[in-house]
Amino acid sequence: MDPAPSSPRVRDQKTQGRLEQILERGIWNSRLIVILAVLFGILSAFVLFIVGSIEIITTLRHSLSIADETIRHEEILVGIIGAVDFYLIGIVLLIFSFGVYELFISKIVVARNEGEFNNILEIYTLEDLKTRIAEVVIVVLIISFFQRMVTMVLKTSQDMLFMAISILAISLCVYFMYKHRV
Repeated sequence: MDPAPSSPRVRDQKTQGRLEQILERGIWNSRLIVILAVLFGILSAFVLFIVGSIEIITTLRHSLSIADETIRHEEILVGIIGAVDFYLIGIVLLIFSFGVYELFISKIVVARNEGEFNNILEIYTLEDLKTRIAEVVIVVLIISFFQRMVTMVLKTSQDMLFMAISILAISLCVYFMYKHRV
């Protein structure tokens, strides 16, 4: 039975020449270069988690200081929201690293055997990976917007109108993002 006309014809190694086998093995193994992206993505995520934790410790220390009576609630919120931002970007890098590893190297058997993180590892194509990352990036942007909104000074009614329109636009974005998912 012939393969479908749209699928390429696959030759077995017996019909290939030695040079062709070596070339194809080299091409196939070149995919392992993505291990650099995986390793540096994980290292970057660790750095962001550490920086986020330092941000929270600094904010807590600053807010609990008895000597500093000028601390404002907005400063506490900005510090904590900034830390959440770092954590979320770290999560994006972890999802990226897991996805690239699973797409190009191998399935993460340990996680699948434990069964705890299957929903994170449900990435079968680059499109799945892009979608997963885009969702988290949108949340990061929303958090960043919220962080800036906390310190925003509304001077005119037009400022308040623009803020309300921005909140509406973000709400619609989140609504359609999750509606598309279901």
